[in-house]
Amino acid sequence: MWYQNLSEWIFGFAFYYPLFMAYLWMVGALYYYISKERKEPLYDDPPVLTEYPFVSVLVPCFNEGANAYETVGALLELNYPNYDIILINDGSTDDTAAIIDDIAAKHVNVKAVQLTSNQGKAMALTVGTMMSSSEYLVCIDGDAVLDPNCITWMMRHFLSGPRVGAVTGNPRIRNRSTLLGKLQVGEFSAVIGLIKRAQRVYGRVFTVSGVVAAFRKSALHQVGYWSTNMVTEDIDISWKMQTHYYDVRYEPNALCWILMPETLKGLWKQRVRWAQGGAEVLFKFIDVFSDVKKRRMWPIYTELVVSIFWAYLMCVIFILWALGKFVDLPTYLQVTSIVPGWNGTLLAVTCLLQFAVSLFIDSRYEPKIRRYYYWMIWYPMLFWMLSVATTVVGLPTAFFKDRNKRATWTSPDRGIHQKERML
Repeated sequence: MWYQNLSEWIFGFAFYYPLFMAYLWMVGALYYYISKERKEPLYDDPPVLTEYPFVSVLVPCFNEGANAYETVGALLELNYPNYDIILINDGSTDDTAAIIDDIAAKHVNVKAVQLTSNQGKAMALTVGTMMSSSEYLVCIDGDAVLDPNCITWMMRHFLSGPRVGAVTGNPRIRNRSTLLGKLQVGEFSAVIGLIKRAQRVYGRVFTVSGVVAAFRKSALHQVGYWSTNMVTEDIDISWKMQTHYYDVRYEPNALCWILMPETLKGLWKQRVRWAQGGAEVLFKFIDVFSDVKKRRMWPIYTELVVSIFWAYLMCVIFILWALGKFVDLPTYLQVTSIVPGWNGTLLAVTCLLQFAVSLFIDSRYEPKIRRYYYWMIWYPMLFWMLSVATTVVGLPTAFFKDRNKRATWTSPDRGIHQKERML
């Protein structure tokens, strides 16, 4: 009977899916790098634009008192001739309100907007958009440090055509004093950056980076701005843009230095939110297959569905293995060991190859980034298990959530704050 080979099917898919995706991402990213990226000047030598339209930099803030001066200080030093800065305090409970008022009082191109209660990042961004007089917006988090040439690199895409609705930048980790911090340096290169390059080759980008992204205001208006009930507004706005046939592009030269969690508790909360956000767009945009005009969204939707299925399948494997220690299971359901054999070794080698490719590409932006390669041996053990667990938790959380409830935010774990850019 077919079910007697069930364990072979389970293990086969669990093994071949991540193997296939890793090589798909590597091939796609290398094609992107060879055909586009390597031909361009380095990030500190931005292109000369035909014009420099006015740009508003939106900075939604929630309890960012410790970071506001540093973030705005970097914005005031941008190598772009025509911009202003709008700081939106979203009902912070610390001294954020007083700090951004102080900054705005000292700089004529800085505006401070005060929301009396926590409305969520999506609402803060929408309010900032309404306050701006620009057609172009650059949105960053309140703890991010923008590279001086970031806006110029992003604006070249908008000037290339009216259907460019958004441009996502290249976030770089700056707190790297712990093992979790070092692993995320490789993750943002090998997983996030590599995947965005590959997705640009085969059609659509899964999401802009919420920490650094630029938007065309008229496109935002057409799609209805950011959704206030979605836990990850960046994923949602990316799908809204692309299902309305706007192009979302990736600009690796648009660097932004960010803080990330360096505790397991903070990392868990962040990744559950990411997993829930992915599942929410899964339910919201299920109708993409009913319209052939949206066919370019089909690959990333399918990729999302299969990745969630894979996570649950891995969970089933662990459960069967644990049950087998106490219950006499049928032969076709027995999992004798979860210790990697030859296939696990091949996956590990592939994972290290993926990191090698991505760190080689990203060495354009961080010449010393390849030294973090030696830490990546720990990535599959920790982050693959974390990905499985957060996906299993995130899907039912998204399914049973109150869709009329506004998604507000809490202060995240930003790790150990190091002010130096670790180049």
